[in-house]
Amino acid sequence: MTLSAEQRTPLHAWHVAHGARMVPFAGWSMPLQYATGILAEHRAVREAAGLFDISHMGRLEVSGPEALTLLQYTTTNDVAALAPGRAQYSLVCHATGGTMDDVVVYRLPEPAAPPRFLVVANASNRGRVLAWLQGHAAAQHWQATVVDRTGELAMLALQGPAAETLLAPHTPLDLATVPYYGIHRTRVLGHDVWLARTGYTGEDGFELLPEATAAVTLWEGLLGLAHPPAPCGLGARDTLRLEAGFALYGHELRDDITPLEAGLERFVKLRKGRFIGAEALAAQQATGVRRRLIGFRMADGGVPRQGCAVLVDGQRVGEVTSGTYGPSVRAAIGMAYVPAALAVPGQELAIELRGRPTAARVEPLPFWPHRRRSVRRATNV
Repeated sequence: MTLSAEQRTPLHAWHVAHGARMVPFAGWSMPLQYATGILAEHRAVREAAGLFDISHMGRLEVSGPEALTLLQYTTTNDVAALAPGRAQYSLVCHATGGTMDDVVVYRLPEPAAPPRFLVVANASNRGRVLAWLQGHAAAQHWQATVVDRTGELAMLALQGPAAETLLAPHTPLDLATVPYYGIHRTRVLGHDVWLARTGYTGEDGFELLPEATAAVTLWEGLLGLAHPPAPCGLGARDTLRLEAGFALYGHELRDDITPLEAGLERFVKLRKGRFIGAEALAAQQATGVRRRLIGFRMADGGVPRQGCAVLVDGQRVGEVTSGTYGPSVRAAIGMAYVPAALAVPGQELAIELRGRPTAARVEPLPFWPHRRRSVRRATNV
């Protein structure tokens, strides 16, 4: 399947037919919410399970004898540490240390050498990450091939505390043995899929990658189960990820923001060897960052939004990157960049809402604890 000029996922017609409110997002037409509303969708994921169409995300296959070499050079995490069937969160940086994108790198569970990888990039950055990887492979004369599989594979996210129980009867894979950030090849409801235990909500769950032609049938099959997940849109995805303290590219991450400023230093492996941005990031680590990403909770009501000024003693010290009402934490919350000296839990701030300073205070991230399942070790692996 090839991507259309309108950038519609394989489930677009289903979303429209079932009353989803469609909005433009990163060049795609995506469901913001269904008739039940964002609050109900959010609660479904926190209490049971929700199903998201995330086929707008970029899916890039990296293969060849020097695929590992290419990814070690172009991402910040240590790809060499990945065993077959495991994944890692990572960043793609410029030489300046600024963030081009945040990605998930999956080493596909294949025993044969050389290893093959799947890189999932943000929808807005798919094209430039593809060009970045292809360009560096060519410039270094590495034997690595990067192919855009976004149009061939769909991507669904089944998220929530009931996700494993709901899915387990419908796949031969023993889900209890799938670790967090693990990936397997299996069948779900009769469809061949890549199944990964990853997500963006703070809850346990799985991401399923079937052939694009099977997306609608698999989606409808999951929604037709005895205790089905709720179909969810981008609105609930945003409130869930913000409560979980996850960065969103274009908000907490940008070309002029480094992973160290964003609090993602654990995904930057400066000792692994040469990679793009390593020198700039090492220098920043040595001198200390001037600004840091914080979480904050409103004290006096009002909902913060991206771009609102952050004030201390009446002076502008930063800007909100994301803000919303958190249904699970029952408070207005947000994230922002402030001078490093102010990035202290309990620090009092004000957020400028409609020209009026409104009290807030710094709070540790995440707002909502991540509820990952401990898994049983497989006996046949």
